[in-house]
Amino acid sequence: MRAFRNRTTVLAAATTAALALALTACGDNGTGTKSAGSASSDSATVAASAAESPKAADDAAETGTTGSTGSGTGSGTAQAAGATKSSGGSGNSGGTSAKASAPLCTAKGLQITAERQDGPPYTHLTLSAKNTSGAGCEMKEYPHIHFLDNARGIVPPVAKSKPEVPVILEPGQSAYVAVRMSEGGRKESTETVKEFTVTLKANGGGMAVVKSPAPEGLSVNPQKWATGYWTTELRNGADDF
Repeated sequence: MRAFRNRTTVLAAATTAALALALTACGDNGTGTKSAGSASSDSATVAASAAESPKAADDAAETGTTGSTGSGTGSGTAQAAGATKSSGGSGNSGGTSAKASAPLCTAKGLQITAERQDGPPYTHLTLSAKNTSGAGCEMKEYPHIHFLDNARGIVPPVAKSKPEVPVILEPGQSAYVAVRMSEGGRKESTETVKEFTVTLKANGGGMAVVKSPAPEGLSVNPQKWATGYWTTELRNGADDF
């Protein structure tokens, strides 16, 4: 009888425990389910985040690389353009510089004439060389003048008349040279010439024949003659000799 009661008590206790557990399970099922669902959702979210994080990182890295590449390309293009522009600018540096790139004048592209300077006894000439070539050119050094035969040599230059900068002639512009023919003394030994030659020796530009500006010719003294350098204008002092 006691055993039956004990078993009944045990069964009742077990039933009560089972019922309580069932109720707890039912009560927790909603919450638990929700909780589980939340946990599952959180786990899924975490898992998704974990799964997507590398992809996002890869995407970000890929995007960053692409952006960097695009930016680098842009910078490279800009730098290249800048370099090209800089390089092109050095050409006006002639790129092309007018002073550095002007070709040498030639006798063929010049009109060379002579005039006697005013005042007796007409001991000086002014040579003019007008650029008729249609393009800018450079006049170098001094004219090689032969008043008489070649054995008498050329008229020597006067160093103080040498210009400090290159003499560039634009089309239609002229260069000038002062030439001393004699000292004009009565007892001076002179010879008469009605034409003479001017050679652009420094230019390698050929020779021109220049006629005397006076019908009677020019009186020259090989012991006294002298010539200046080509300049764009006659200068006081440097061309007084």
